[in-house]
Amino acid sequence: MSQQNKMVERRLIEEVWNRGNYAVVDELVASDYLGHSSTPGDETHGRKGYRQFYAALHQAFPDLYVTIEDQIAEGDRVVTRWTARGTHRGEFQGILPTGKQGTITGTTIHRLANGKVVECWTNADDLGLLAQLGAVPAPGQLH
Repeated sequence: MSQQNKMVERRLIEEVWNRGNYAVVDELVASDYLGHSSTPGDETHGRKGYRQFYAALHQAFPDLYVTIEDQIAEGDRVVTRWTARGTHRGEFQGILPTGKQGTITGTTIHRLANGKVVECWTNADDLGLLAQLGAVPAPGQLH
């Protein structure tokens, strides 16, 4: 089961995250999906919410590409450590396009049931990305 779940996760990253192929969301994401982000209270609900989240990300970073760095699966969980890169060409979290390249690292834990992702927890270096985009001071620039 763990290997099958890893294959679902890899396909989700490649098809949806990297290619923007939202047609596979119905196949790979449960209708009652619940996603938890690094920001407390920031949740994504259902397939529609999943599509909207990634559509907004692709609008902000049209060349978004996620690389899987490590992946571990046990039981119904898949843990993926990833690196995402893209060029900020659209509004992102209220930040107007900067044209700057951004790189963000993170770890996502997906819980799967019946071959579909039902729940997700993500921790990512959001602050590091905001500093790269110039939205907040980079470390060492505060003095």
